[in-house]
Amino acid sequence: MTDLIEVKTADLAGEPLGWAVGMAEGMALHLEPPQYGNGWRVFAIYRGEATERCERYNPWEAWTLGGPLFDKHCKGFGMLQDGTDARYRAFAYDRPTGFSRLAGGPTILVAGCRAIAALNFGDTVQVPKELTHD
Repeated sequence: MTDLIEVKTADLAGEPLGWAVGMAEGMALHLEPPQYGNGWRVFAIYRGEATERCERYNPWEAWTLGGPLFDKHCKGFGMLQDGTDARYRAFAYDRPTGFSRLAGGPTILVAGCRAIAALNFGDTVQVPKELTHD
């Protein structure tokens, strides 16, 4: 595996954010090295009884991935017109424990993903070093 570094949950964006959310969801993740002008990217490995597929995992920008996470975890969200980069807010809630976390971001998907990461890991999270050096 790769070396991990600690990142503030509130600062997570892009690939490190996808990694943190995937880990919070207990997913099997794969890092794809730079190619075709892209930096390191996160992929999810989905295994069935007779098949396996590896697909891009980017819930911070794809509603098809982030939307179901909102249904599962985020019980409130909205926007503040305060002029900051973190003007969107999302509130993630864990029903069995009653624990909740609030996070902000430049988009509602980023805010929701940060709230999910904060709910599971707290104020900091370990991410692969490669993802922070694009």
